[in-house]
Amino acid sequence: MTKIFKRFAGIAAALAALVVATPAAAQDYPSRLVKIIVPFGAGGPADVTARLIGKNLQDTLKQPFVVENRPGAGAVIGTIEAAKAPADGYTLLMMSNAQTANESLLPQRNYELMRDFTPVAPVNTSDLVIVVHPSVAAKTLKEFIALAKAQPGKLNYASSGQGTPYHMAGELLKAMTQTDIVHVPHRGSGEARSNVIGGQIEMMIDAVTTMVPNITAGQVRALATTGKARSNILPDVPTVIEAGVPGYEATIWLGVMAPADTPKPIVEKLNAAINDIIKRPDVVALWAQQGAMPLSMTPAEFDGYLRGDIKKWADVVKTIEARK
Repeated sequence: MTKIFKRFAGIAAALAALVVATPAAAQDYPSRLVKIIVPFGAGGPADVTARLIGKNLQDTLKQPFVVENRPGAGAVIGTIEAAKAPADGYTLLMMSNAQTANESLLPQRNYELMRDFTPVAPVNTSDLVIVVHPSVAAKTLKEFIALAKAQPGKLNYASSGQGTPYHMAGELLKAMTQTDIVHVPHRGSGEARSNVIGGQIEMMIDAVTTMVPNITAGQVRALATTGKARSNILPDVPTVIEAGVPGYEATIWLGVMAPADTPKPIVEKLNAAINDIIKRPDVVALWAQQGAMPLSMTPAEFDGYLRGDIKKWADVVKTIEARK
């Protein structure tokens, strides 16, 4: 009995120490460099946003927050790397609705989003914009759709990879307009954007936050934005709905997740810090100029948001597959 009692006493002491240690670890967190993995290319919305959030977290939490781009395979490569990291708060993932779409679009991922990660906080959301190279003989979305129907399989659209918001927005447009436009995936949105600007590819659906300068410079022609209402930074560009495709809506949102089992106090500390950052007047003003809006939620609310988005894109994928 004495041996059994001692064994249970030892287990109880260990558990008690763990309970005490977790808040202490959160209180001391971070005590060294934190890595933010961005599974998308440099220069895109996720990369730019991660660097802004990382810089502000560094100022707030007094430790380096370093962005590491790991693009490829529709965001799968970087996401897998983040999933394998220790659950200690020192590796974070900057993710988007690419990951929620991939849950149904890419069944062979070697990870499950809601099993292998814990939600930390959403960051922002913005509309997308449909653009074409100036050489394309279409001044409006209606004309572009007519052109695509007249030349099935002849026009191409670029994206930053399979399952990314740009790809899913393109496939949704194809399904809802019954057009055959060829998807050309790239390793990152910067590469895709360059090929559209260079005239190698006719069309792209891109984030307004990154494409507006190219529209203003006349390097591409904007046909429509993808939100329910017109973009505040492209007020003269009609929505896809206004352009004649009722019910169409596609946006891009960004958020932060951590490997599953990251201690709750650390998750809550990061959530509070991120929510504080995205509400700062300078950040809100900067994003407003770029066409983005802050998204503020608790970890539990973000969990529900993610699960709802996974279902939404699963339904879209089913619709797309049924119409093929």
